[in-house]
Amino acid sequence: MIDWRADRIGSALRGENPTVMAHLPGGFAVMGDVQWLPGYCVFLTDEPGVERLTDLSRPKRLAYLESMERLGEAVERACAAADPAFRRINLEILGNTDPFLHAHIWPRYQWEPPEVIGRPVWLYPEENWRDPATVLGPQHETLRAEITRYLTGD
Repeated sequence: MIDWRADRIGSALRGENPTVMAHLPGGFAVMGDVQWLPGYCVFLTDEPGVERLTDLSRPKRLAYLESMERLGEAVERACAAADPAFRRINLEILGNTDPFLHAHIWPRYQWEPPEVIGRPVWLYPEENWRDPATVLGPQHETLRAEITRYLTGD
């Protein structure tokens, strides 16, 4: 069996990606693999082979951006309700590592270390991406459910 991480979009389209919270008009809202900033999500395109926002037609590009914003608002609302130290969200479309269109939705908190609190998340230590203590798991289910509820209205 192939690991769903090897084809995140294909696995989402097949219903095999366990991080998917919702399929929106512009793509898939998924929980991030790591949760050192609780509520971290990613918005994936639902079109295999699309690498950049500009690869989409204008109507599809607008649907992608609108759905990304919906996920951002859902993360903001859920994280603000869960943690009084929530400050804001950062939305980023970078595309420097993974060859498919995706946007990062990073919640930011007042309790973050002073050396990174006002700086890009990418300045956190690289180990954060591999720390078993912050890997997405059952301990994140409540926050995931709240983000999904705000996202879908259920």
